[in-house]
Amino acid sequence: MKTQMIMAAMLVLAPISAAFAAQTSGTITAISKDADTITLSDGKTYMLPEGIEDTKLRVGEKVQLTYADKGGKVVVSHLVPRK
Repeated sequence: MKTQMIMAAMLVLAPISAAFAAQTSGTITAISKDADTITLSDGKTYMLPEGIEDTKLRVGEKVQLTYADKGGKVVVSHLVPRK
């Protein structure tokens, strides 16, 4: 019974947590290695967490990213190059 309740709660809460993530794409216009951030052509700055290396990114590169607002900071959770 307890397992069923946990599974039901997970099914109810999964769409809610996914709703907080957003996606965008654009061209990198600036990279700050000190602050671990990138700025896209939309003018917004996104924080890069551990695991996403800014050394592999280049200004002018087109990317698509998934991000979420965490404590007032826009943090990237997934980033892929685009053609």
